[in-house]
Amino acid sequence: MNKDQVKGSMKQAAGKVQQKAGEMTGNQTQQVKGAAKQVEGNVQKSYGDAKESMKH
Repeated sequence: MNKDQVKGSMKQAAGKVQQKAGEMTGNQTQQVKGAAKQVEGNVQKSYGDAKESMKH
């Protein structure tokens, strides 16, 4: 596992928490930011996955 995979997974989790918090408080801005952070994390994790697969 490389740093991009770890950081990407962490961003996904943080985004999910932020999005849920926004839903619970009715704050659409936080919901959108959380969703965007999840997408960013997914992209970074996918990049890390690709780097790992190229090593093997």
